[in-house]
Amino acid sequence: MSNRFHRVVRQLRNRYGDRPPLTIEDEYDFQYLLHALLNLYFDDIRPEEWTPSYAGGHSRIDFLLKNEKTLIELKRTRESLTGKHIADQLIIDIDRYKVHPDCESLFCFIYDPEARISNPSGLENDLSKSENGFEVIVRVRPNI
Repeated sequence: MSNRFHRVVRQLRNRYGDRPPLTIEDEYDFQYLLHALLNLYFDDIRPEEWTPSYAGGHSRIDFLLKNEKTLIELKRTRESLTGKHIADQLIIDIDRYKVHPDCESLFCFIYDPEARISNPSGLENDLSKSENGFEVIVRVRPNI
């Protein structure tokens, strides 16, 4: 689904007549559209799921696919959130999320329509891993 997400966003920009387009301006728009698309494939989608306490704090994951034991974390680049900042956030997130009782895998989807990440493949390769029964998949799209 992540491979075609940008294509969907581009399609929604073009509407018939004088109807306003749907645009993905920020992370909330990104979550909104992805949640709608997830409904095409999954029945039990739990948004804003709290994670267990870690280092004295809790955080919220964007989506939990309970039956698939998969957490989905979304990031959308912006001027103040580029590759290094996202990588730093995801390193912390990965440590927090791996202790979630309903999680065997974490899918991190970074939407980068302005190509702010200079080396998207490097970011994916550096953070994607599988260890101790916990798999992390990181995808930057579009990967330009």
